[in-house]
Amino acid sequence: MTQAVFNPTALDDKLSNRFIELDPSGYFLIYLDRSGGVICADFYTNTINEKGLACDPETGEPLPCSGGLKRQPSAVFRGRTAKELCIEVFEKPETCCITRLDHAAYLGREFVRAESCLFGDQEYVQD
Repeated sequence: MTQAVFNPTALDDKLSNRFIELDPSGYFLIYLDRSGGVICADFYTNTINEKGLACDPETGEPLPCSGGLKRQPSAVFRGRTAKELCIEVFEKPETCCITRLDHAAYLGREFVRAESCLFGDQEYVQD
């Protein structure tokens, strides 16, 4: 009997395409600042419309997934490691902007991926 080979990349790709309920408080854009040696997480507020789409709180228009929209972040977080960034985002009551546990879990995973890319000198692309 042939045993199937587990493909973690295929599983991650499949899971990345599932439906997710958006956090009504907002979303993060995560990227690396290599010159500063930090992981960056910029937080943007949004509203969620009746179709479940993230919308600009000022205009009510759906936010494009492809980028291009120039908005100012509501909060800016920086950390040299995933742990330091998690502490900044989640453990300071005055700055915590997460309302969903699945959003917090997603951010933790992304921060670890970003840290690995920062230390491994690889390109980081947010999932």
